Amino acid sequence: MRQHLTIPRGPIELAAELHLPDVATGEPLRAVVLATPGSSVKEQIGANYASRLAARGIAALVFDPAHQGASGGEPRDLEDPYRRGEDISYAIDALDTMPGIDPNRIGVLGICAGGGYAVHTARTDHRIKAVGTVVPGNMGTSFRGFQPEGPAAALDAMAAARTEENLTGALHRDNWLPDTLDDASPTDLDTTQAITYYRTERGRHENSTNRRLSRGDALLLGYDAFHLVDELMTQPLQVILAGRIGSTGSYEAGMKLWKLAPNPVDLMVIDGAGHYEMYDVPEYVDAAADRLAGFYADHL
Repeated sequence: MRQHLTIPRGPIELAAELHLPDVATGEPLRAVVLATPGSSVKEQIGANYASRLAARGIAALVFDPAHQGASGGEPRDLEDPYRRGEDISYAIDALDTMPGIDPNRIGVLGICAGGGYAVHTARTDHRIKAVGTVVPGNMGTSFRGFQPEGPAAALDAMAAARTEENLTGALHRDNWLPDTLDDASPTDLDTTQAITYYRTERGRHENSTNRRLSRGDALLLGYDAFHLVDELMTQPLQVILAGRIGSTGSYEAGMKLWKLAPNPVDLMVIDGAGHYEMYDVPEYVDAAADRLAGFYADHL
C-alpha cells in the first residue's frame, strides 16, 4: 500500500511515497527513511527496498532528492551531498507528526551513495534510532579517486569552468554513466551492470536523467561521508555488502564504516552478488530485506 506525499523543504517540496504494511495492527508503526543511490529516483531502487520492508511490517518512506526527479529545486540535476543529508532530516520532520507512525522508532536505510548520506546525517540527527546500509559508498572518496590528475587539479579546472559558466549563462552537465552499453568498456563488469539497470527497460525511469550538474562535483570532491562517525554516530549500525568485490568501492567503504562505527551490530556479505545486482535481483534483495527487517525489529 502506497501513499503519495509532498514533504515541505523550505521554499520547495520533495516528492515522496510512503510504503505501508497491508495489514493494520492498530499500533504506531516503526518507520524507515530511505536514502537512494546517486542519479536514481524513488520508483527505482528505493521502491524495491521500501516495498519489501512494508511487506515485513515496517513503514518505509522513499523520496526524490531536492533538484532531482519529481521534487522541486533549481538548478536541476544538482548532486549536493550536504543537501542530500538535509533531505533525510526533512523526511523525518514529515514522519514525526504523521498519524500512525511512532516518532521514537524511526531509522534510515541508505543504499550506495545514499548509504554515505544516511550515515553522515545520522551522526548529528539523533532522531534516527538505527542505521541500515546496503552496498554503502562514500561519494567523496569515490569522486577523489575518479580524477586522473588528482582532486586538487580537478578543483582548479572546475573553478575555471564555473567562471566560464557565469560568463555564458550555460550550465554544464555530465553523464553519471555512459548512455548505452556500446559506450562502455566491456571489461568493466560493474559499469556494464549499472547501464543494464539504469539505461534499459530493466530499471529505466523517465525521471532519472543520467545527468549531473557539473558545478556540484566540487562539493563531492570535498565531502567525507564518514567524518566524525567514530565520535558522533552512536546508533546501531547494519552493513550489507555484495560479495563480488568490483570497481565501485562499496565493499571497501562498507568495511571501513564497520570498523569506524562505535555501535556496529550486524554485518552481512551476500555471496555471489555484485554491487548493482543488489538493486533489483530478487534473490539478493530479498535476502537483504529479510536481514534489514530483523535489524529494525530489534533496534527500532
